[in-house]
Parts: sequence; structure tokens; C-alpha cells
Amino acid sequence: MLYQINEQVKISASELEKITGGKLSGDGSVTVTSIMTDSRSSGAGHDVLFVALRGPNHDGHKFIMTLYRRGVRLFLVDTLPADISNMAGAAFVRAEDTLEALHNLASWRRDNFSGKVIAVTGSAGKTIVKEWLAETLGTVKSVIRSPKSYNSQVGVALSLMNIDDRYDVAIIEAGISRPGEMEKLARIIRPDTVVVTNIGDAHGENFTGREAIATEKLRLAATAKMIIYSCDDELIKHEVALQCSGIPAFTWSLSGAPATLTVDITERKSDSQVLRCISKDSAFEAVIPFADRASAENAVSVIACCLAEGVPEESIREALAGLPAVAMRMEIKKGINGCTLIEDYYNSDPGSLSMALDFLRTHSKGLTALILSDFRQIGGDEERLYEGVAESVRNAGIDRFIGVGEALMRNKDRFPGGSVFYGSTGEFTETFRSFAFHDETILIKGARAYGFERISSLLVRQLHQTRLEINMNAVVHNLNEFRHLLRPGTGIMAMVKAFAYGSGSAEIASLLEYNHVSYFAVAYADEGVALREAGIITPIMVMNPDESVMELIIRNNLEPEIYSMESYSGFIKSAKRYGLLHYPIHLKIDTGMHRLGFSINDANQLAKILPDEQHVRVVSLFSHLAASEDPGHDEFTRHQASLLISAAEKLKSVLGYDFKIHLLNSSGISRFPEYQFDMVRMGIGLYGIGDYKGLELQHTGRFVTAVSQVRNVPGGEPVSYGCNGASDHDREIAVIPVGYADGLRRELGNGRGSLFIKDRKVPIIGSICMDMCMADVTGLNVKAGDETEVFGTKITIEEIAKKCNTIPYEILTSIPSRVKRVYVNE
Repeated sequence: MLYQINEQVKISASELEKITGGKLSGDGSVTVTSIMTDSRSSGAGHDVLFVALRGPNHDGHKFIMTLYRRGVRLFLVDTLPADISNMAGAAFVRAEDTLEALHNLASWRRDNFSGKVIAVTGSAGKTIVKEWLAETLGTVKSVIRSPKSYNSQVGVALSLMNIDDRYDVAIIEAGISRPGEMEKLARIIRPDTVVVTNIGDAHGENFTGREAIATEKLRLAATAKMIIYSCDDELIKHEVALQCSGIPAFTWSLSGAPATLTVDITERKSDSQVLRCISKDSAFEAVIPFADRASAENAVSVIACCLAEGVPEESIREALAGLPAVAMRMEIKKGINGCTLIEDYYNSDPGSLSMALDFLRTHSKGLTALILSDFRQIGGDEERLYEGVAESVRNAGIDRFIGVGEALMRNKDRFPGGSVFYGSTGEFTETFRSFAFHDETILIKGARAYGFERISSLLVRQLHQTRLEINMNAVVHNLNEFRHLLRPGTGIMAMVKAFAYGSGSAEIASLLEYNHVSYFAVAYADEGVALREAGIITPIMVMNPDESVMELIIRNNLEPEIYSMESYSGFIKSAKRYGLLHYPIHLKIDTGMHRLGFSINDANQLAKILPDEQHVRVVSLFSHLAASEDPGHDEFTRHQASLLISAAEKLKSVLGYDFKIHLLNSSGISRFPEYQFDMVRMGIGLYGIGDYKGLELQHTGRFVTAVSQVRNVPGGEPVSYGCNGASDHDREIAVIPVGYADGLRRELGNGRGSLFIKDRKVPIIGSICMDMCMADVTGLNVKAGDETEVFGTKITIEEIAKKCNTIPYEILTSIPSRVKRVYVNE
């Protein structure tokens, strides 16, 4: 995500040096209007400042050259890059600590904001209160808020970069995870008003107790002019008296305690509740579209702040009635077998568990279940902690409890009889049986580290019965099978063109990037752009660029394949226009495929003009094998290799620098190890398609659907278009929601093809229609909803291709993108 400094204010490198206290190297006149901390974000360009942050698992300095190639020219760093001499036109401001320098920049933005700043903090509910307060206060004032739940040391600083005097109020969310952090945030936020939601045990492992958490949270109010909090919480009340005694307070209570604002819940329905609000100057009722206690508390925090800001009662009432659900907290989804799911992955501490159980109670209409993980960040006595959790489960009347985590396993005897425990999320998913869950409301609450999304994916109702399942473990297995054939240091360029052969480009690329492939290749620029937008940072070669997409290629740091003198001239023009130096290009030589590629004569001409060209740099030279899978053409394959070697030697002799050479495709890898060169290109073999010497590959794709209807067809009656498929006996016919528009070839109709249902191959009868087909399932007791395999483990894609007189690639890539891709690990 890019953060706008200000549409009308530009910061120069020289000004950045003064603001941050750093030291400038390079052109001080370079100016920017936006800021970026994540190198994967789209939109990098000449007007963007990149802040290179370091953390336990990341270092932004590693991506400086990548961003330079994408057009970024101003960098905030703690160490100058070793290759700074290759970055003409760039400016670097070096600071001892780039996070502290970012805070200085945020503080500068705060200095230039004349509106009011409201900060929201607390252990739970911060994001909801911030969003609801922005919605309500925004009815009478111009409001800007922190994006999403950006409440960390980085997130708050970036949030402040967005504020400017077009807004009356900025609402900033502030969170902490360890002592000392709030003081740093208070220095840059400098709030006028602080709203405290509650104090719980979130991030408790870094504090000695709730008192220490409260002390740290309230440091935010050190220079505030007002603090808003619930006086029902004795701890907050006590700590405010100690730390904020000189700050005016606006207090509220839901229990009848003396407060600036007292609130009673006068009516509660299944989907709403009525709040009766009384203060010194007003009395009114407000309806909120949520029935749980946590929502009531969050809404009262909003009401209190709005009253303190002088928002009219009518505006408050109208805004509260239309409050939106905030997805960062609890989400309700339809589950399998009539179940309802409540997902809560945001906080995992005993306080938020109580709120979640209250939410479950108000949304359940029958049996209830709780799937809970260990509390990961809670210190203190473990036995006492989980005894309290077990007591909460009993008091909430939970019908079924499932615990996930080693701590819960150790304390399982404290929980009600019949409770089930697993050591990890993986143990749960491995033993999961869908029929075990039926007609119940299930609260799924887990610490983020437990990845409870995997549990949710098993329990949520699948709306996509027709889907292409991609086995990601099989993709990795196939990658490693090919790797075993490669010499150490040989790179891999993974072909992810054509939607990764139908498997989903972004998902496959993310997996392969994690497994350290060297390069990706796509057919068209828009495929590369989609990968960048999905966060892929590995270099990407575009195989079919044309002059109309050169700007797209450059802005997204894609690398073009140059295959003719015309394409070379066209890209050089673009490179000059954008002031590029040494931009990476890939040269393709035609050695016999006679598709795209420079002829040998053209290669001789390139050898004359490239040495003097400063705008581009050759990073690879390659060619395409025509028949590497066919032993009958091995001599031709060797001839192609010799031509490529000759062209490479000629270019290297004149360029004065090295570049990669690559030739082998999937078949070539298994048959011609002597031509591995610097890199190989892996395509259809990644998906287990093809026969490769010495490799045991696994099919990765499984095309499945479910029976729509089963009907009885009397003997002599035809099926489908053309009145074909009549039989002399009665039959049971399954109607399947897959047709030729979904990639099921028409040639497979009228008994030539099969489907796999109920552990049996069944013939496709009659003509295949656009979006459905029929199969004979007589005597198999097939029902609507039964899974049907079109191809996969029982019916192979090679088998289908052979019947259709085509190649497997065509079958796989003919499945349209509208067919849901589902990624599994088996």
C-alpha cells in the first residue's frame, strides 16, 4: 500500500535529511509525494520514498535494487547499498534507525496538522471503535482514520502520513505488544483526546500483569486534553487517577455507577439492542444492530466521544442505527450440514473469549460448539488460567468443546466431560470428518499462530461444487523431483503462463517463490502485472511483449523477452524515454523452432550494437527446443544447443559481462543434462503431466463436481440433444453440472468418455451440453450431491487427451477461470 504524504506537498531528499536527522548521499533535489515500506506493493515509481525497515524476519535493504529498477529514486536506509554506483539518479538518506527516522517523518506530518487528533487504544475493540467513531463523527465533521488495523509502530507512522488540513478530525488507532512502545507512539500522535476501550490480557507475555498493561496504555494520554473511559473497570479507573489526574475525563457506565454518561440496555432482541443514554445535558435512546455485550460497550465508547465532541443526539442515533459490521472481529458464515460459523481470529485472551462467548449466545438458536486454541501471549499460572477458561465454557452452556494446543492438552481434565483435544491444528484437520458437525453454531476462536483458517475452510459451506483442486504438496514434490536432476547452482525459471497451465498463476507462483525458484515466465505483460499485484517479488520474464505495453512492463519491474530487431528498437526507445540504465532484458535466439527469436545473422548484428548500449543489460540468452521429448530428433536438439552456445560465446566476447544461458524445458531436463547451462525452464512437468525418465511425478489437478439430480429414464427413451443414447432397459441417469463450456470435451459424449462416481467409472451418455452432461449410474445408489471426478486420480488427464486426440496441456488450459480453483495439501 502507498501512503500519500500530501497531494500538494512534495518532500525533497534534502528536506528528508533535515526532517529525519539522517545523512544525504546523492541528488538532494529528488522529490516524492508517497511513501512505501513493503517492497511488494504495487505503484512503485519516481515519486515514491521507500523506507527500508529491518525486523526479525525481513530486511527491506535486500529489495533496494529491485525497487530502483521499478523507478524508485529516494530511499531511507541505515546502510548504503554496495552497488550504489549502479544507481544513477538515486538519493539515499542514511539514518541510524530507519523506524525512528520514519517516526520523525510522521511527527513532522503531525506538526503540520491543525485539526483534532483522537487516539483509540485498549486491549480489544480498538478497530471497531475507531471505525464506528469515524462513521458517526463523520456525519458532522470531515474525518480521516487509520487504515484497517494499522496500530503498530510502523502502522501508526504510516497512518499519520495521510493526515492533512482537508480534515477536521484524525482518528488514530494505537496498539502495543511490549513496554516502551506507547511512549514512542504518544510522541508522534500527540492526541487531543484518548479513548480507552478496555484492558485485557492480550500481549500479556511481555508484561507483569493487567496493571502493567494499563500503565503502558495510558502513557498515550500524557499530553492529552481529554480522556474517555469506562468507570466500570476498576483497574482503568485506578490507573487514570494515578497517571491522568490533571486531564479532564468523560466517563461512562453500563452498571449504574456514577459517570458522565450512564447507559442502560432497555431492550435486547436477536439482532439489536436499545441503549438508554443519560448525561447531565441530555437523555435519549439509540438502537444498535448488534445484540452482544461487546458491541454495546464499543457503541457506548463511540457515544461518549461524540457527546464530548458536541455531536447532536439525532446524528448519533441515526449513525448508530446503521453501524457496519467490522470484519476484523467476528464474522458469521454459513457452514456445512446446517451449521453456522462464528470466526474470531483477532484477539486471543480470556477477556476477548468472554465477549466471544456472549456473542455466540446471542447468535445461537440451538446446539453450540467452541473450537479454541491455546492462549499464546498470556503469562502467569497456567493451571489457574485454564481453570478459568473451563469455568467460562461451563457457564456459557457450551454443548461441545474442542481444544487445540499443548497447553489445553495438559489441562484437559479441567474441562467438561466429552471435550476433545488436539495438539495442533494439523491433528484436527487430519482427523476431521464433516458428518460429525450438524445443525450447531460453532465459535472458532484461535490465536493467529494456529492458522484456524484451515479449520474454517473445512467447516464453511462450499458454494463451488464444481472446482479444480490443486494439490500444492504435489507441485512441490514435482519441483523437487526435477531439482534432483540439476547440478548445484542451476537456476529454475518456472513457467506460469496461461494461468499457470490452468492452475492459478498467483497461488502457484507464491508457492514456488517460497521454494526459491530463480525466475518466473509469463506470456503477456498483464499476467506479470497480476503477479506483482499479488505480492510476487521474484524476477518475471514477459515472453510476448509489444510496444504498447512497455510502460506497463517498466512500472511493474517486469523483464521483456527481446526477439527481433524491431522489438529491440522499440524497447530501447522506451528505455530512453524513461531514463532507464542497465534495464534487464532477455534475448531469444531462433535455433530451429522458427517461432519468435533472432536469427543467427541478427545475433551478429546485436553483437555490434549492444556493447555501446547503456540503457539495457542482457541478463539471459535463450532458445526453445522443438522436440526434446522425441529420441528420433535428438540430433536436431543437439544442433539447436550448438547454435545457442555459439551465439552466447560471440555475445560474451564483446559485451564484457556475463549473462545466463537457458535452453532446456521439462523434457529436456530429464534427457539432456549436458545442456543445463545456468538455468532451466520448467513448465507442464511441474503439474505431473508427461513421462520423464527417472522421475516419479504426481498429478496436481483434480477436476471435481457434484451430482445435481438423479432421474429414472424408461427403456427406449433417449438422453440429451439429438435423441441419442437410447437403451432397451430402464436406467438411472445422473445429471452432472459440467459441460463443454467448463472444459469437458464434446468428443467424450455418447459413451466415449467416463466420469468417476461412487468408486466406479460410469459412462457419459448422450451428447455433452454447454453446462451439463449425463452419466449412467444404474444400480449404484447415487444421490444428488455425490462427488463426481471429471479427471484426476481415477481418470487421468492423459487418458482424456488420448480419447480426444489432443495433448494434456490443451485439456488443462481449457478449463475456464470461472471454475473455482481450490488449493489443498494432501
